[in-house]
Amino acid sequence: MTRHRSSGSALGIILILLVLAGGAGGAYWYYFQKKDDKPQYQTAAAKRINVVQAVTATGTLSALITVQVGSQISGIIQTLNADYNTPVKQGQVVAQLDPATYQAIADQNEGELANAQASLELATLNEQRKRDLVKDNAAPQADLDKAVADLHQAQATVQIKKAVLEKSKIDLSRCTIKAPVDGVVIERKVDVGQTVAAAMTAPVLFMIANDLAKMQIEANVSEADIGGVKEDQFATFLVDAFPGRIFEGKVRLVRYAPVTVENVVTYVTVIDVANPKLELRPGMTATVSIVLAKRENAITVPNAALRFKPTPIEHKETAAAGASGESKGGERRSKGPRGGGKDLAAAASPNRKVYVLEDGEPKAIEVEVGITDNVITEVLSGLTEGQEVLTSMYVPNASAPSGNPFGMGGPRGR
Repeated sequence: MTRHRSSGSALGIILILLVLAGGAGGAYWYYFQKKDDKPQYQTAAAKRINVVQAVTATGTLSALITVQVGSQISGIIQTLNADYNTPVKQGQVVAQLDPATYQAIADQNEGELANAQASLELATLNEQRKRDLVKDNAAPQADLDKAVADLHQAQATVQIKKAVLEKSKIDLSRCTIKAPVDGVVIERKVDVGQTVAAAMTAPVLFMIANDLAKMQIEANVSEADIGGVKEDQFATFLVDAFPGRIFEGKVRLVRYAPVTVENVVTYVTVIDVANPKLELRPGMTATVSIVLAKRENAITVPNAALRFKPTPIEHKETAAAGASGESKGGERRSKGPRGGGKDLAAAASPNRKVYVLEDGEPKAIEVEVGITDNVITEVLSGLTEGQEVLTSMYVPNASAPSGNPFGMGGPRGR
């Protein structure tokens, strides 16, 4: 009996110790969990840096003046005196059509003119004879009137034949195709022996770029960005042919005419580009950045600091209560203002809010902002250089929105 009492007493003591140990462990876990519930914040210092606000667009390089050299008459290409990349001067012969047909027409018209001139001489002599006979009363007045009319008709015929001959000579001269401007042939569209037919439009034989040392980009700027684009603004651009190399230009013209493609409205912005080494070529696609404003040595903060807003902390032990009141809370929220006018006004205002830590708690500070490059933003007033601003927050034991039973938290920043 004594042995059984001793073993029962020992078992009771063990159970009591286990209960006490469990309670102590629970208290320890609860204490440190609560301690870890304190939010952790990520900060960034306001620092001085150069800020460039720009808009980006894409466009195509082209020569300032590109001339299409065509033929006003039909014929067979007899010779070609220019090819791709051939430099040409104004008036230089670049192609020759077979002139045989037009030479024959010119010769025929020249003979017809000579015949008309002979008829005019005869009509002149006849008119003079009739005039003398009428003067001597040897012929009626009607004969003189007819002689005068015949003379005038012969004169008109000569004038017509002269014009026809002149036209045939012009057509003959057009068999010789000449360069209308100084430049470089960038495209040849015909070959020797090919027949060109000039009907409603003149067939194009060559494309001549006037001066490839001076080029332009026609960039399509979206309607959301076009308001800040002005003439004489500085621009930089990249082309795939020279990776990492930055070229420069200047805005010359912002066209008023809109260009709509798939419901996207853009405006063509013409940018002048210097190309002294002839490295850039017509047709290259350029990614353009037009500088709207630039600030040097400005106090800046990351854009994340302007988007950050502290959120309420929801612990695991209150998650269930929050879930049970979700419907009611949603109903309360639905009764609030639905419009976005206030948010739009706040976004357009130069006054924004950032948060700093004061006694371990976020405190809002109103700042006046300037230009932005979509990564950092200039701060005109409200902050000093080196001042730390909040960019995100993290609560280790906050309840997870996904319903994770372990309540793992995550960064809370926007």
